[in-house]
Amino acid sequence: MRPAAGASWLRDRKPDEHNRVTYVELFFDLVFVFAITQISHFLLAHFTALGLLQTAILMLAVWWVWVYTSWITNWLDPEQTAVRLMLFALMALGLLLSTSIPKAFESRGLAFGLAFAAMQVGRTAFFTWSVPASDHKLKISFLRILLWLSASGALWIAGGLWHGKAQLGLWLCALLIEYLGPVARFWVPRLGASATTDWSVEGGHMAERCALFIIIALGESIVVTGASFAGIAWSATALSSFAVALSGSMAMWWIYFHIGVHVGAERISHSSDPGRLARLAYTYLHLPIVAGIVVSAVGDELLLAHPGGHADAKAMFGMIGGPLLFLFGVLLFKHSVHGRWQLSHLGGTTALVLLIPFGGLMSPLLLGAIAAAVLLVVGAWEAISLGAGGRSPIA
Repeated sequence: MRPAAGASWLRDRKPDEHNRVTYVELFFDLVFVFAITQISHFLLAHFTALGLLQTAILMLAVWWVWVYTSWITNWLDPEQTAVRLMLFALMALGLLLSTSIPKAFESRGLAFGLAFAAMQVGRTAFFTWSVPASDHKLKISFLRILLWLSASGALWIAGGLWHGKAQLGLWLCALLIEYLGPVARFWVPRLGASATTDWSVEGGHMAERCALFIIIALGESIVVTGASFAGIAWSATALSSFAVALSGSMAMWWIYFHIGVHVGAERISHSSDPGRLARLAYTYLHLPIVAGIVVSAVGDELLLAHPGGHADAKAMFGMIGGPLLFLFGVLLFKHSVHGRWQLSHLGGTTALVLLIPFGGLMSPLLLGAIAAAVLLVVGAWEAISLGAGGRSPIA
């Protein structure tokens, strides 16, 4: 069915108000709690150069299908029955996608590819069909997006039929199309390219949706820490490892939510071109933030399982690489909304880079403690510099 004449499934936007995140959107996100867990477990089980590439492909795909859905629900009203049914259908496909992750490069590649393509193409087709003809710019914009996603969807499905290098090549090409689309403004022959002003997003809603995904990723880290700690014998070393892992997660929350998230929401809500800012700050630059949290969760699990001895490459990747990727992502995100570089974040990323040559000489517990301390110092530095009534441009 289509909206009745004179009716619309689009949200009713009011000046100076942002649309709240609905319960059905939060319900939809539960599928991605499971997806993030699957990705972290995949990384633990496939810690090789090839495994890292495969994990990156899976992470890029999961983030992209989630963030595109957030763009759609920025316009469509999830309180409408048809829109809810669409989200339920996406949940079913998302669960198929998530359960296929452990064997996405083995026996379930086709299931993963089909689920991903169906979510991307089906959701965009639904939106293109449901936008009233009177909103010509938005309708044409999503017709362009539909054509791009249909091309990449064919590659996702084709890749699922193959294994090895052919699958990797096809899926990397598919991701290239997916990620280049917004940069190219989905240019299509005859239809031309979209203007970012055509993507008239409601900034507050977009900021809140992405912040909630950060909570999902941090929730995975907390679950890993709790589950790992519950399964080991408690000792002074185990308690110390637990405290280090939890402190790192708390520091990440503080760095993202204490100041940056509120400034980001305010800036995009009052931007003259919110579509452009949403594309950069929330669609692209949140990816390394989420990936850093996922990698850190892997490091937390390794820390709790083997706190002693010398840190190996896997432990260093999780305990240094995760916080480094997270902090670098937050640095870029805050620069995109502040227009300046945060000195506290630059100092933290530098400290983590300098830690890399010495990581193999330390125990996982000591290495994790230093990395967590760096994050805590960054959070405290920023809070003291910017939260005490001032807005120093170098904090």
